[in-house]
This record gives sequence, C-alpha cells and structure tokens, in this order.
Amino acid sequence: MALNDNATLVVGAGNYLTAPVGTPLPDDLLAPGGAWNPVGHTSLEDVFGITSEGGEATTLGSLQNKTLRTKYSARTETMTFTLVQFDEDGLRLFYGANAPTLPNGMVGVPQDPQPTQAAFLAVFVDGANHFAFYAPKTEIYRADDLAIADTESLAGLPLGVKPMALGTNTWTYAVTPLGGTPATGATAGAPGTFTPAGSATPRNLAALAEVDASPLSKWTPGQHVILGDTTTAYWDGTSWKTGVAVA
Repeated sequence: MALNDNATLVVGAGNYLTAPVGTPLPDDLLAPGGAWNPVGHTSLEDVFGITSEGGEATTLGSLQNKTLRTKYSARTETMTFTLVQFDEDGLRLFYGANAPTLPNGMVGVPQDPQPTQAAFLAVFVDGANHFAFYAPKTEIYRADDLAIADTESLAGLPLGVKPMALGTNTWTYAVTPLGGTPATGATAGAPGTFTPAGSATPRNLAALAEVDASPLSKWTPGQHVILGDTTTAYWDGTSWKTGVAVA
C-alpha cells in the first residue's frame, strides 16, 4: 500500500441525512438536496461510531491439516451517533416511527415500537476532503437509554442506524475513499503519470480497466506507470499489462 497523506481524516464538520429507501447517493455530498433531509443537530462529543455483532471465526480442519480453513459467521453492524434535537421527527427516530402525536401535542411512546426505515447518509468534512457513509436501506432506532447527566451540556438521543441489503445488493453500506478523484487517464513515461492532476493512483492492474492510455499506440521500451500496490503496468496497444514495456 502506497503512502497517501491526502487520505488521512480529521473531522472538522459533518451532517447526517435521511431519504426514502433506495434514494441514490447524491452527486454533491456538501449539497445533497432532493429527497435528502438533515436529521438535525447532533453531538459534538459523540460524533460517530460503528458497533458490530457476529463475525465469529470457526476453524475447519481435516485429518491431515487441523487448520485447513476458517469460516466466519455473518456480521451485522450498527452506526451510532447522538441526536441533540428533541423535536417530533427526532423523538420518532428514538422512540419509533409509529410514535403517535397525542391530542395535547405530546409524542406518545409506543408499546411495540417500529424502527424508521430510510436511506442514510453521513458526511464528514476535512478541509477539501469529503468522507461519507451511505446506506440505501437502514433501520433507525434508539441505540442506548436516554440519560440527562448534568446541566452544562446538551442532552442527547443515542441513535443506531442498522444498514440492510437493498434488493439484490451484495453490500449493505458504502464508504467513499479519500486521497483524490479517480484517475481517468495514464500518460506514458518512465514512470508515467495519471490524469487529472492530483487524482488517486489506481490500486492494481484490475483498477486500470477504466483508465485511458495516452498514447493509444504501444508504449515504447521502459515506459510504465506505478500502481498503488507498487507494481508496474504498461499499455501494449490493446490492453494493460503488468510490468514495463519492452521492444
């Protein structure tokens, strides 16, 4: 793995948003718009976390090899943050989507609470870097008991967001990598360079599939690009190959 100083993260600001299940990731993370709506003010101390259950390892062996393979059980994950906005929408995220509004204006706590189903987006800003967690389908409900500990800090509603697979997806949530925009071109050299300037280096040979070579003719001997896994590759006039161009 290559060193990439631009891939580090210090959160300076952030936002949490929901939208109807299946809403796609917005093109602009800083101005999602459309169906995406912020959940409200959230805690400055308890910014974000991910807890998990499952994933236990079971070692499988044969008579000849007692540790032949390892099998892992399914893992479920829950994103957590603390909402500090006690309006009706926030209370329903905590107490259940079926919490009724009573005639006197109060929000009733249901006996059989139902989690809120929604697409979820968490966006964190670090200068020019924008880092996001996106889940097209989640269930949102209380993650811990409500406790008001003192009179000097904002009270909070601990929320848990459980990502779920949508349709035929083989994934439950996605994370945006840091370190620059994906490279779209590679210019021959010894070594060559990726374009646009400042773009992220393709991780391996497979990642070069979406990168256009320049020139499109066979690269001359010695020309190559260096990939994120430190291997080299060159364009043979038809496809990307591992190594350095030869005569």
